[in-house]
Amino acid sequence: MITIDHLKELETRGDALRRYLDIDHKKIQLEEEELRTQAPEFWNNQKEAEVVMKKVRELKSWISGYEKIKQAIEDLTVLFDFAKEGEATEEEVDLHYASTLTLVEELELKNMLQGEADPMSCVLKINSGAGGTESQDWASMLMRMYIRWAEANNYKASISNLQDGDEAGIKTVTMQIEGDYAYGYLKGENGVHRLVRVSPFNAQGKRMTSFASVFVTPLVDDTIEISINQAAISWDTFRSGGAGGQNVNKVESGVRLRYQYKDPYTGEEEEILIENTETRDQPKNKENALRQLRSILYDKELQHRMAEQQKVESNKKKIEWGSQIRSYVFDDRRVKDHRTNHQSSNVQAVMDGEINEFIKAYLMEFGGEE
Repeated sequence: MITIDHLKELETRGDALRRYLDIDHKKIQLEEEELRTQAPEFWNNQKEAEVVMKKVRELKSWISGYEKIKQAIEDLTVLFDFAKEGEATEEEVDLHYASTLTLVEELELKNMLQGEADPMSCVLKINSGAGGTESQDWASMLMRMYIRWAEANNYKASISNLQDGDEAGIKTVTMQIEGDYAYGYLKGENGVHRLVRVSPFNAQGKRMTSFASVFVTPLVDDTIEISINQAAISWDTFRSGGAGGQNVNKVESGVRLRYQYKDPYTGEEEEILIENTETRDQPKNKENALRQLRSILYDKELQHRMAEQQKVESNKKKIEWGSQIRSYVFDDRRVKDHRTNHQSSNVQAVMDGEINEFIKAYLMEFGGEE
C-alpha cells in the first residue's frame, strides 16, 4: 500500500498546479466571460461571440481539471484513513492512488501547452524522402501511425490531399486532425523521421534506411485574423485521382491553390502550393484550401516570433524544426527520439499509434520554452 509520503507528494503537486495554473484568477475570469455571454446583444457579432465562447470552454477545462484532482486527493486521503482502520483494502487505496496520479500527470503535461496556438486543431503533412518505393512505403506507415493515434485519443482525422506512390505507399499526404490541443500535442512531431529495416522491396534482403518529413501547423479558424493578399492567389482545377471505376472523379473537383508569399520581415518570396481533393464539391475544396493557407501563414508568423524569442533568450535550448528527430530501427526493436533520448522497444505498438510517451517526453523537456 502507498505511504503517507506518497499522499503528501500528491498534495504538494496539487497545490503547485493550483499556483502554476492560477486557478483562483481563472475562476474570476470565467465569471467575467460568462457575464458577457448573458448580454442581449452577445450574438450580434458571431465572430466575437465565438472567441468568447472558446475562452469560456478553455477556462472551464482548466478549472474542472484541477477540481477533479483536488477531489481525487481528498477522496484518497479519506480512503487511506479507512484502510488504516481496516475499513478499506490496500488494493482499493493503491488503485485510487494510481488513478489520481494519472490525473495529476495529465494536467502537469497540459500545463506545458500554454502557447497561443496550442489549443488549436492542426494540419499534418507527410512527404516521402529520396529513395523511391522504400521511402514512399515509410510515409504511408507514418500516415497510419498518426491516424491510429488520432483515433485512440478521440481526435477526428481526415485526409485533404493524398498522392499515391509509384508502386507502393504514398508520395505525400495532408491530413487535418481536429480536436482540442491537437496542435499542442503534435507540434513536436515536426521534423525528419528515419526508418531502418530489412527492406521487403529488396530481393537481397538488405538493410535499408529511409526518410520521411512531417510538418505540423495549427489549423486556424475564423476567429483568427490572417491577412491574405487576394491578388497573390491563383487557382487551377483538376480531376481527383482514384482507384478506378466509380472512384474516378468525372468532373474537375480537385483544386490547386498557388499563393505568391512575400515575407513581411525579410522580403523573401516563395510560392505556397496547396492541393485539396477532400470532397467532390469544388467550392468546398476551395474553402478547405484557403483554410490551410491561413494555417500556413499563421504558422509562419508563429515561427518568426519563436525565432525572435530565441535571439533574446539565447540561453535556452534550440529546437531545430525540420531536423532528424526520431529513428525507428525495426530489427533492433528500438524507437529513439534524438531530442529527449526517450526510447521504446515496442516498435509495433509505436507504429500502431502509441506515441504518447514520446509526446510527453518532448513537452516536459521543451514545452515550457516556447
